[in-house]
Amino acid sequence: MEKRELSVLMILLLVTSGVAGLVTASPPQPGTEGNGLSENESATLWSRDADTYISQDEYRQRYGSERTAVHQLANGTDITFKRPPSTAATWTQNDFEDLDAGDSETSVHPPHASLEDGVFIEDAHATVFAVQPSTRGHLEAGETPLYIAPNGTMRGLVDYRVRIPNGSSSGNRTVEWSLSNHEIEEVRLQKDGETLARTDGSHTPALDYQIDDDWSATLTLEAEIRVRLKKTIEPNRGSGTDVVYREETRNVSDSIDVEIYDLSAYPYYAEYPNGDSGVAIFQSQPWQGYTLTDKGSASVRGVWRFYTARDTNWDTLVRSSRTDSSEVESDAIPVYVHAYPSRIGPRAGPVRDGPKIIDTWGTERPSPLGTIGENVNIEVVNQSYETTYGVAVRAENVDREALHVAGIVRGVNASIVEPDSGSERQLRRSNLTVEVLQQNQSQATLRIELRDNQTGAPIILDDSTRQYPIGGSSRNGYITLADREVETNVSGIAVVTITEPGIYTTRYHPGSWLGHNPAYMSDTATARWHPLGTIDGWFAFIIEVGWQFIPFFVVFYAGHRLLRMLGPEDIFQQDQ
Repeated sequence: MEKRELSVLMILLLVTSGVAGLVTASPPQPGTEGNGLSENESATLWSRDADTYISQDEYRQRYGSERTAVHQLANGTDITFKRPPSTAATWTQNDFEDLDAGDSETSVHPPHASLEDGVFIEDAHATVFAVQPSTRGHLEAGETPLYIAPNGTMRGLVDYRVRIPNGSSSGNRTVEWSLSNHEIEEVRLQKDGETLARTDGSHTPALDYQIDDDWSATLTLEAEIRVRLKKTIEPNRGSGTDVVYREETRNVSDSIDVEIYDLSAYPYYAEYPNGDSGVAIFQSQPWQGYTLTDKGSASVRGVWRFYTARDTNWDTLVRSSRTDSSEVESDAIPVYVHAYPSRIGPRAGPVRDGPKIIDTWGTERPSPLGTIGENVNIEVVNQSYETTYGVAVRAENVDREALHVAGIVRGVNASIVEPDSGSERQLRRSNLTVEVLQQNQSQATLRIELRDNQTGAPIILDDSTRQYPIGGSSRNGYITLADREVETNVSGIAVVTITEPGIYTTRYHPGSWLGHNPAYMSDTATARWHPLGTIDGWFAFIIEVGWQFIPFFVVFYAGHRLLRMLGPEDIFQQDQ
């Protein structure tokens, strides 16, 4: 801890010299304390620090050393991750070793600890330091569950102080008190009253746990403290000394609500006619994404991204004694991973020639912006978002045996659960045709027909019996003609009347293969209509043109007559 004390001393000196922007609650400077991390890694931990950027020259003058590019970036903003990093757990595990309790006369506890007093035991507490691997999820206001791995470790701090009664002397006897023995007999980790792990007395217990077949739970750190005092009674007139022992046992505890994060992913597959593969995976908890190949070169992720931040409840510790208490900087700072919905949204990679996201679905939730807290600069969504419990992609190459589904808790990957039936979707080509059925000079009737290109069977778009087994409501396909949507009947035919001449392109928008079996590919067809395309149209056109030219014939005839009446020839004849 000498390095940290040196760092704190430097900060205090700078503050007292009038340097703004530095507070004693700030995390240690990267590079001053490794805790199993490199300087770059430790620089990314502190998303709750004040992002008051200083230049390289100013940093060199303040701290007398250079900083890395990542450290420089983290000084001005917060760094986020595509997947939950291991740095938070590594730091917490190593920094926890620096946490020290007090002695029999001093109790050390964080300010938020729940203290209990007895007759001889005072300022006693058992406080959870961290549970890891874990991730704090920011789903929406009022809903920020702590997701923990089914196998992990709870760390805590247990401490107390002993109150020794004052001695007394009255009459013919003298009473003196002394501490005979004190200890933490046992520390237990319980889940809803069931003991998961126990260890012999320790001020800084680390309890490994394993939780199977559970969804949510309350974990309790419980410690049993025992104190034994010796009471010596001496008579003033020497009739023998009496010794009496007094014992007190007290249980103290701290609880934390958690969600057991155990993934089971459900895949659905489809083969496109050109050889591409379709994959859709869903499950009912937030999850990070999945890879499609053995080497992980093709992957997709949902809306969730990650940052790391310290638990500010442990920024300081209180040292309480019989006469006073003082607040000191904590020697140990737990760091947690946080998951949040990002404005970046779902992404697939590689970007150019990698898989393409064709659909996502989930629960619509309001923005969790208000749960992020101060001094955290991240691209969290600022409006309602979709949780992306399901993501479907289309890719050239998919190795089903290598499908790897990763969760938002570090190290927790989903087991692939193949559905009993229907996991393989048939994806076929469609055949869309359109022709002019009837027409005249004012309108035309188009006949649109949609069929399965493989079997010739009609594709029915108004069938309400189709299912969408993976998620969301039933979504049937439709056909667009100009700005109109068209649905075929049980024969796969739709009849549409148009009144404006032109070229009409029809397009089939198939329902997603996630909810249709068989499912179909899109197709287009084109039809032309103009009134001149019929004999009646030409006749009507000639009549219309003739009527339009009548005024010109009248003017021409009248002008011709006037020229004959008033032209030079007539004038010459009159002069003769």
